[in-house]
Amino acid sequence: FFSIIGTLCSAGKFAVGHAGHGFNVTGDTFPYDNRPVAPLMDMTFDQWWFHGHLDYPPNEGDIFDLPAAQTATAEIACNKGATSYFASSDGGDIREPDNPNNVCPGAGMDEYHTTGIDDLTGCALAIAYKNDARSVAPEDFTVFSVNQTCVWTRFTDFQVPARMPPCPDGDPDSGGEQNYMNGFKCNITESTSTVALAEPQVPRRCGSDLANNKQFAFPANCTHGAKQPFYWFNQEQNNMFEGTYSPPIYTDLYNFLDGSQDDIFEDSYDSLPTPSPTAQMPVLRVVDNSRPESKRSWRRKRSQPRRIVNNGHY
Repeated sequence: FFSIIGTLCSAGKFAVGHAGHGFNVTGDTFPYDNRPVAPLMDMTFDQWWFHGHLDYPPNEGDIFDLPAAQTATAEIACNKGATSYFASSDGGDIREPDNPNNVCPGAGMDEYHTTGIDDLTGCALAIAYKNDARSVAPEDFTVFSVNQTCVWTRFTDFQVPARMPPCPDGDPDSGGEQNYMNGFKCNITESTSTVALAEPQVPRRCGSDLANNKQFAFPANCTHGAKQPFYWFNQEQNNMFEGTYSPPIYTDLYNFLDGSQDDIFEDSYDSLPTPSPTAQMPVLRVVDNSRPESKRSWRRKRSQPRRIVNNGHY
């Protein structure tokens, strides 16, 4: 099965330091810089889909384990040499002994393209339950975890929903998207549920947006439940069409709450109206999203739709 880590964030050149598609691609492999850390924009579909790395798959045993009801930790860095995989980096080990969580050793804040941790705009993990990367389409991916302070630390935690179903053959695939689209093989471990994910829908901009003079959130205008990742700012097959200075982001602005996305399953809702500013709020079904033995984050409780009523138009 496949998963992607989507980072349409305020970050500069960052990618997941994990042995996935394109893991050994260098600056000389393509006629242009197509390393996993290179942002994607104004590209054809074949260039941006899986970062153009479908012909550079991970090795057979390189699988990113995603434990249900627990935390999956990814390494985020601007250079492979800043991760545990430094041995295959051209520049060798550049990690800082005194600051092992530094995502970009030797670089200043300008490399983050942000003013600080409060200006970060999140990353997301998404999964497609198919075991052949070439059969996966953009609409197959469902976001299942969000970390709104990614890419601040090298070791970045993603909470995995307790009800994630297992991969049928135990050999899934995963992947990632300022726009990044890095693919990984992944596997759901310790799964106890067989309820399938719902069909993911395109996210909608619905939160408070002070930068665009929109003071109030309109939760009824949000896409609730399973949502696709953002595909934005390329030549083909975008699902987001925001302008250069209003990019889609993995935060409350698009109803991507911090932590595991616990409402993405086929049985998550009793009622799920079509989003609009004047629609009724969805009604969540009462489902046990926890496991007694798991150590859950407080962020899990934020995954429920907030019942805020505002009749103004977004």
